Amino acid sequence: MNFLYFLIIGALAGWIAGQIMKGKGFGLLGNLLLGIIGAIVGGFLFRLIGLTTTGLLGELVAAAAGAVVVLWVVGLLKK
Repeated sequence: MNFLYFLIIGALAGWIAGQIMKGKGFGLLGNLLLGIIGAIVGGFLFRLIGLTTTGLLGELVAAAAGAVVVLWVVGLLKK
């Protein structure tokens, strides 16, 4: 069940990141997949700077932040 929860949070974070990075996204499916990767990156970055997340909202914020970073990096590499 935790894996399904992780996928849902990651997909939602990818959608949010796509809305934040208007014009730099990769379509709905691409943003959702990058959001799942971004959930991992966001968790790592938050732990790296000493922040902890609790609850659904905290995890969603960390995942969305990671998804924005992933979309930004992939956008740079795509050029």
